[in-house]
Amino acid sequence: MIKLNNIHKSYEMGNNSLHVLKGIDLTIEQGDFVSIMGSSGSGKSTLLNILGMLDNYDKGTYHLAGNLIANMSEKKAAQYRNDMVGFVFQSFNLISFKNAMENVALPLYYKGVPRKKRNQIALEYLEKLGLKEWASHMPNEMSGGQKQRVAIARALISQPKIILADEPTGALDTATSYEVMDILKEINEAGITVIIVTHEHDIAAMTRQIIRLKDGQIHEIIRNGELKQFQKEYVKELETV
Repeated sequence: MIKLNNIHKSYEMGNNSLHVLKGIDLTIEQGDFVSIMGSSGSGKSTLLNILGMLDNYDKGTYHLAGNLIANMSEKKAAQYRNDMVGFVFQSFNLISFKNAMENVALPLYYKGVPRKKRNQIALEYLEKLGLKEWASHMPNEMSGGQKQRVAIARALISQPKIILADEPTGALDTATSYEVMDILKEINEAGITVIIVTHEHDIAAMTRQIIRLKDGQIHEIIRNGELKQFQKEYVKELETV
């Protein structure tokens, strides 16, 4: 599904160049449930942006579903994103002057789906997320957990192959964070690849694979069988705080 080979990314900062990703090699299969961890500046958000075709890379190759993602026009990249990827963000990124139904329906507007049809489909997705009765409410009338559910419904409505979530629980309390992770787990169990960026050990431990970045490189990959040890180390870390 996703194959990265020797991916490099730098940003120009005045007269200096900041080398953020330094040779990333990574394969993520269809149906994987992956978290990306790392300290601030490790490159995790940059990596997620490249995966979501929100940013270009400087060197290497990125294949998505067998297609080379490189030097795409913005129009072609936008079309491919709309077909393949759904995004969930820490800050929800809901449009403040549109209600929940209209926010969820937005991706279908860009696909040319008529208003009545896209609103009907949006209501179906809100119902799946337990929010149908909130369809006419504006974002400022909803809790953080409700707004994130709306954002997840919006990400799902175009039936993507991949969900990319950047700190999806970062603005939520613990109980609501776990509810959101349960939703993402259900989405993954339906066959959709889910990739999240998180700095929270307990959230990462709910995924089936943890990719830890350090200084722009993959420091380690923790897979299913090693997650229990990862959780034990996290508990031990908490006990020393």
